[in-house]
Amino acid sequence: MSEVRTHFNLAGLIIDDLLRSPLQFILYVLVLLSAAGVILSAHHNRQMAIALESTMVQKDMLDVEWRNLILEQSALTEHNRIEALVQKQLNMHRPSPQEEIVVRVR
Repeated sequence: MSEVRTHFNLAGLIIDDLLRSPLQFILYVLVLLSAAGVILSAHHNRQMAIALESTMVQKDMLDVEWRNLILEQSALTEHNRIEALVQKQLNMHRPSPQEEIVVRVR
């Protein structure tokens, strides 16, 4: 019995197949490029969603800080508090009507 050996050249077969149906090859490449585009688009979309979420968290934190600063400012500018600090630290008091001096400017 004689053995028949057939050697196939894979590269040659691929090239022959491509030459026989170039339209199928072009469509196959376009499908692969489209799939890569979808993958890149989905990745970009996820990255943008993560950045948006981070920005929204930062906005919320700054909003809370701003509200606290407004409350602190209103507490620091209350007249009763200022009068108490002036009386305590500077030993000042509101003058009585007898202690008032009116200066007239001509």
